Amino acid sequence: MSLQVNRLRRVLLGLAAAAMLVTAHAQQTTADREKSEPALQSNLWHIWGLERGDKGDTFRILPYLPTYFLPVRYSDRTNTLPRSPAANHTASQPQIIESTEAKFQLSFKTKVWEDIYHGNGNLWFAYTQQSNWQMYNGSASTPFRETNYEPEAILAFRTNIDVLGLRWRLLNLGFVHQSNGREEPLSRSWNRVYTQFGLDRGKFMLLVRPWLRLPEAESKDDNPDIGSYLGHGDVRAVYGSGGHIYSMLGRYSFSGRRGAVQLDAVFPISGPLKGYLQIFSGYGESLIDYNHYQNVLGVGLLLMPWQ
Repeated sequence: MSLQVNRLRRVLLGLAAAAMLVTAHAQQTTADREKSEPALQSNLWHIWGLERGDKGDTFRILPYLPTYFLPVRYSDRTNTLPRSPAANHTASQPQIIESTEAKFQLSFKTKVWEDIYHGNGNLWFAYTQQSNWQMYNGSASTPFRETNYEPEAILAFRTNIDVLGLRWRLLNLGFVHQSNGREEPLSRSWNRVYTQFGLDRGKFMLLVRPWLRLPEAESKDDNPDIGSYLGHGDVRAVYGSGGHIYSMLGRYSFSGRRGAVQLDAVFPISGPLKGYLQIFSGYGESLIDYNHYQNVLGVGLLLMPWQ
């Protein structure tokens, strides 16, 4: 355990030092670019409050991940007997679960500290909550099957460097906790630190996020093999145009040779009302399903602007 902690400490210190070097270089690079390209701005900068005019808006509630309601969410393989290799973490009786349920997600962020490092860098708090609701399961009194709680602390730094035809605009350093707030045998949780690289070009954004799971004592670990299913990072590609947004999220575990892909589409319906389509295939659609493979289709509404 001490070796893991020391290794983790070295990784975190290395990431922090790299962030300071990158942001110091990026400050001068960004200033030079803005002089030669004054009209060129970045959607990533705007989202994370890193444009030079975005000041004084701390503690304002802003969108983070999509906030949506899917009244119809269908799975081709329900997880009636959740399991984990941790002691006392496998259900003893099959659950009564309908293939069709409702799903919704609430997600927001707020800036709590700005201009941390010589006019660059903001500290954000973010919160995401995802719930799966057995709305059509009258025989089981329509319970909430699973709710995941995910608070984050994020340091966001402005960069501005050309990389392979894209422009690297953003460096995020984050800590995220995710849990489902349940008791044994259905309790699931984990903590991670991550680095996220945000690149864009026009209406296209690419977000690359490697992460490292924080070690836990064996007696407190609800899901010791979660890395073999959810891997060590994810990649999200987003394209938006004319009120439409298309997104693809992917992750893969090289150690477990398992992964997941999620496709999202937002489309106008009437005025500010937007439809939302979600397709998922793989492991980890929710924490209780981290080691359960399924294909899922959901249709509903986007409730808050996304990005």
